[in-house]
Amino acid sequence: MNQRITSIDALRGLVMFIMIFVNDLASVGDIVPDWMMHYELRHKDATGMTFVDLVLPAFLFIVGMSIPFALGSRLDNGERIWKTMLHVLQRTGSLLFIGVLMVNGKPDATQLGWPPTLWVVMMFVSTIFAFGSIKWMRWIGLIALLWLGYVWIGPHGERLLTLSPFCLRSQWWGILGLIGWDYLVGSIVFLVFRGHRTALLGCMMLLLGLFVADDAHAFDDCWLAKIVGIGDTLGAQGAITVGGVLLASILKAPAMPNVMERVRFTLFFIIGTSAGALLLQDAYGINKNAATPSYCLWACAVTAALWLMLYLVTDVNRVAAIAKPLSTAGQNVLLAYFLSEALPFGLDLAHLDKAYHALSQSSLASALTRATTCGLVLLGVTAGFNRIGFRLRL
Repeated sequence: MNQRITSIDALRGLVMFIMIFVNDLASVGDIVPDWMMHYELRHKDATGMTFVDLVLPAFLFIVGMSIPFALGSRLDNGERIWKTMLHVLQRTGSLLFIGVLMVNGKPDATQLGWPPTLWVVMMFVSTIFAFGSIKWMRWIGLIALLWLGYVWIGPHGERLLTLSPFCLRSQWWGILGLIGWDYLVGSIVFLVFRGHRTALLGCMMLLLGLFVADDAHAFDDCWLAKIVGIGDTLGAQGAITVGGVLLASILKAPAMPNVMERVRFTLFFIIGTSAGALLLQDAYGINKNAATPSYCLWACAVTAALWLMLYLVTDVNRVAAIAKPLSTAGQNVLLAYFLSEALPFGLDLAHLDKAYHALSQSSLASALTRATTCGLVLLGVTAGFNRIGFRLRL
């Protein structure tokens, strides 16, 4: 049975709330200040970041922090490493497939012959079924997902999934796909080096080096570059995930049972990643879309600082009441993500989208109220499903 760390669950729930909040706020328009939007949306040619830009890398970091517990428990229970790796590949493939379904969006209404919004809603419902904790629902969801991928058709007759020859069409892998690739990177590094912190730090730096090499066009002719970004996705963003593995290793290390030693290590981690971000800032800038090393290292530093605060409050001082709602929702965060992504399409299908958007058009205060309420309600629903035992399991 996996050991749960309250602070990791709470951090996951907090980041999910922020994601729902900023995504809802992004649909409002110009009344939202610059610092509450993705930096590049208002500063096309500048280098920088806002707290909104930290959402994805924070998730990558938390994925890394979860790996030593999720995979470590399998190994501790005597599972053979090839079987653990098979689980990793299955999870990676699931994330990639769902990411492709999501990123292609609605099929063409004329070509499909029925409402494309219904296709999207069915896709999210099928995904929840396919990766839920009830076995018979998983089979129904999996079959439905394959069918929805097969019937998807674009305006020029292009297909998302073909069987002869087998082909999965992807413009890019989507957010879930990026998480899938970096989960694969972090898992491989963990399975090779386990809790050896020096080796984990070395891998983190090596992955950042892939960005430098890619920037110098070292991988232009590499076959892998045609499938996934080597410097940004596998390299710099993979380094974020390995950074999470490195930080979580102190929670499992027999040689570091003392709270002060863990705090000291985390502080050194925050200082080191911040220093690296400052040193590399002039060379490559801070850019979310390019996943520059400075951006990734700042993300590691900020996420580690947030975790440290939650760790001291929940796991050390046992003030669990403060983070209990976040930690409960954080145990079922994938469900919250799918519900938040499906919400606009569900409102459209129910013809409630105009009424929903009207709630935030009058002022920034009304927009903030709507976004906050949306985040709290979706996390509350997620926590409710978690309490009755329904979780998504990739």
